[in-house]
Amino acid sequence: MTQHHPEQAPVQDAGSTDAQTPKAAPGMVSSSSRQAILGALFLMATSAIGPGFITQTANFTVQMGAAFAFAILVSILVDIAVQLNVWRVIGVSGLKAQQLGNAVLPGVGWLVAALVAMGGLVFNIGNTAGGGLGLNAMTGLDAKWGGLITAALAIGVFLSRKAGMALDKIVVALGVVMILVTGYVAIVSDPPVGEAMKNMVLPEQISYVVIVTLIGGTIGGYITYAGAHRMVDSGITGPENAKRISSSSVIGIIITGIMRFLLFLAILGVVAGGAELVGDNLAAQAFEQAAGAVGLRLFGLILWAAAVSSVIGAAYTSVSFLTSDKTKAGTRNILTVAFIVFSAIIFLLLGQAPSTLLIVAGAVNGLILPIGFTVIMIVAWFRRDLLHGYSYPKWLAIIGSLVLILTYILGWKSLSGIAALWA
Repeated sequence: MTQHHPEQAPVQDAGSTDAQTPKAAPGMVSSSSRQAILGALFLMATSAIGPGFITQTANFTVQMGAAFAFAILVSILVDIAVQLNVWRVIGVSGLKAQQLGNAVLPGVGWLVAALVAMGGLVFNIGNTAGGGLGLNAMTGLDAKWGGLITAALAIGVFLSRKAGMALDKIVVALGVVMILVTGYVAIVSDPPVGEAMKNMVLPEQISYVVIVTLIGGTIGGYITYAGAHRMVDSGITGPENAKRISSSSVIGIIITGIMRFLLFLAILGVVAGGAELVGDNLAAQAFEQAAGAVGLRLFGLILWAAAVSSVIGAAYTSVSFLTSDKTKAGTRNILTVAFIVFSAIIFLLLGQAPSTLLIVAGAVNGLILPIGFTVIMIVAWFRRDLLHGYSYPKWLAIIGSLVLILTYILGWKSLSGIAALWA
């Protein structure tokens, strides 16, 4: 059941000609609502699973071995705590993060919007580069052409007559492809699953730096809000949808966790088998060791799928921060296309992802999380008016508040990173 609150303009599906999700009969969930929910949770998951996600997972698996399983588990639990609060507050209120920010303290919403858009743009250049590298590994095509094709496909999604429906379907398809292909390589590499499971609860070593890095990479910047904003654009909002919104957020994080764990197992099998992985692209080497030339092609497919889904997610979410409910769907799609085109042009001019800018953008993402999450928790505790009278679960608010402290630690590390760059 879809709700539009009287104090808001009607919510438009991003690019859809059928403006909003049709209402289902009481107690029923319409097929269009199910598709929108599935699209939202996969948009969040696939936005998190970008080229950087793959690189991080490979490097940490080689560095820590089976003990990396514990870091994955902890990061998933923290991610769930954050997304449960973000999705529920945004979904129940029907307001996007920048609207909530301005309602809590005028100007804060636009600050978050500016930071998200800046970080999203820089990471989109990296995502475009990742798409080029993926197609190069898969087909041998020049990376620049691969990046252009990746951007063109993402642009095609937002130029279609029903962009909202196309977006939902393609992110689901890409997510399923990544999980199935990575699962196959994980089986072929024959990892020590028992050892990984043991280390998940009784780790041989613990690296807090790795855990913090994983958390920042999975729910930092635009990724935090991708799925929740998609829910709002689909019209699935209001207190009556609170449980459905919350369960969707958990499923999205679990999908991300499954992908990371499968990738971890695929690489762990190679490392445990005695192979020595060195150089810049450890994941590609691991896949090639596990399944030969086919493995390298499959790695290219995964990297490309991760890149194109992240291009779509970054562009969609960044533009959602720069527009309002009054912005026409067609205008929003044009802005999203322009965002992708601009990213692709910079990629072509530079020929690669700008490493320094990526580091700065990563640090900015670390700042977005505590600022934006503080707004979410203020609304949860004190702004019942923005939640349409909804009584926010105290246990969820307490968990969110504890995690909020952790996000400030992440933010401090990000500031230290920026200071070190310019020292």
